[in-house]
Amino acid sequence: MNDGAFAPEQQEYLKGFMAGIEARRAAFGLPLAPGQAAPADPNDLQRAAQDQVVAAGGKLTPEEEAKRARHPLDRFDEISALAAEGKFPRDTDVFLTKFHGLFYVAPAQNSFMCRLRIPGGILSATQLRGIGAIATDLAAGHADITTRANFQIREIPAANAPELLWRLTDLGLTSRGAGADNVRNITASPTAGIDPQELVDTRPHSRAMHHFILNHRELYGLPRKFNIAYDGGGRVPVLEDTNDIAFSAVRVGEGAAVAPGVYFRLALGGITGHRDFARPTGIVVALDDTLRVANAILRVFIREGDRTNRSRARLKYVLDRIGLDGFVALVEQELGTPLSRVADEAILPRPAQDRTAHVGVHAQKQHGLNHIGVLCAGGRLTATQLDGLAGVAERFGTATIRLTVWQNLLISDIADAAVADAVAAIGALGLRTQASVVRAGMVACTGNAGCKFAASDTKSHAARIADWIDARFDAPGPLNIHLTGCHHSCAQHLVADIGLLGAKIADGEDSIEGYDLHIGGGAGAQQAIGRLIRPGIGFDDLLPAILALLRAWGDEMPDKSFMFWSATKSVAELAALVDELVPA
Repeated sequence: MNDGAFAPEQQEYLKGFMAGIEARRAAFGLPLAPGQAAPADPNDLQRAAQDQVVAAGGKLTPEEEAKRARHPLDRFDEISALAAEGKFPRDTDVFLTKFHGLFYVAPAQNSFMCRLRIPGGILSATQLRGIGAIATDLAAGHADITTRANFQIREIPAANAPELLWRLTDLGLTSRGAGADNVRNITASPTAGIDPQELVDTRPHSRAMHHFILNHRELYGLPRKFNIAYDGGGRVPVLEDTNDIAFSAVRVGEGAAVAPGVYFRLALGGITGHRDFARPTGIVVALDDTLRVANAILRVFIREGDRTNRSRARLKYVLDRIGLDGFVALVEQELGTPLSRVADEAILPRPAQDRTAHVGVHAQKQHGLNHIGVLCAGGRLTATQLDGLAGVAERFGTATIRLTVWQNLLISDIADAAVADAVAAIGALGLRTQASVVRAGMVACTGNAGCKFAASDTKSHAARIADWIDARFDAPGPLNIHLTGCHHSCAQHLVADIGLLGAKIADGEDSIEGYDLHIGGGAGAQQAIGRLIRPGIGFDDLLPAILALLRAWGDEMPDKSFMFWSATKSVAELAALVDELVPA
């Protein structure tokens, strides 16, 4: 008989529902209902957003349910307990452990990978040497530079995970929030503070954003991962327009709605793996205001991001759903103040970028000093090389190392008189400071040697492509070849001159490794998404196909870029060059 009373389970649901409403009100700065006490954690933006989904009848993804059950940053005891038993996490615990920067990468490797956070990619020689020592003592003895100017340490046994995290902290480094649904490593111009043409030294900005994220717990557990980048106007590209938030330094001239000077131009929603660059907003941000603006953007994303479908949970899809103007209006509401708009014609042209300035010897703006770009094939460095490079930075520079999104590093502040000795010392480590344009522009993700999602062995294939092309062709200009193993596009294949997406290709009853071939991508001033020319090319067939494309470029337009040449060709014309060599 129904006497009008709620059943116990109904009472619990209503209590949770009302608590969620009040948590949301508090988290969004709204007054509480009369007589309602403040929630235990008024900054629990994530739970408030989840409650909104549940109240509307939506079903949270398993990852959202796992985050909801217990905050992932509160799981160190579980990590330590598993380590004591020599065990790895299972099921959704694999996802939750990524909040500590630990990735269980089985079946590719029965081990952890640890991804660090290095704001702006800048670290000290002591830290570089320490990473090598950690890799030797607790992992596979090497570290990989990522496409977010960061390091990954691989092949970490389960028992070593807590000690590795402790030792990173001892070095002044962290992996907190380096994976899963968090703001990833903050990237910035690698030549910040030393670039002769830069408009802004981005070092204090990337450092401040790094610490802001680390110290705002409510910004962990976003709908999906989130990328932020600063471009200071220097010579080395940082691919800021592929990020969710792109802050690009610009100089505003007379007659604009703001005072003349240098600002950061704001763009939103870059995710080139989903074929979108960051969208221009027409907004400029004062140099000292990026933290406040980014915080407001993140909080709106937390509220509006999709928590029922992870394939559509990135910022791009929020912009698609409510529109760029609608999203910016919510950000301004969050800020409580309008943002400044400046017409394109009031912004002076950006200083030119140099696609090869991340390799070789280049003069700094400090008289008599230079930075040396070191080519790190596939981004991988052994512990011996890490220790040796730290020594070079200490002996010849100011003990500063700068990682780039091109998977290499720079050693800065080397006096003119010491350049030759520094180059020789780098060469003695088996590393190059000069390279062909093919090698200088080669980028490869981890591949199936260390990632369960990858279809191809991208790093070894990248080395083979470089050897093959260099032995047969002298490229007349800069060239980027990016190899990515899966649709996550960690190597950003769609912004490369030649972009290769890993694929398994049927070969009788077996399969072979190969790639989908994309041509004509670019970023920055040459922004373009590469066009699919031919899917499913076996790797051995791919080598002559790439060579044919490069030779056609060299024969027809050696004075133009590969991108310019390819843009003059239709997909059918480019495919015809490949089809002559690759069986159907």
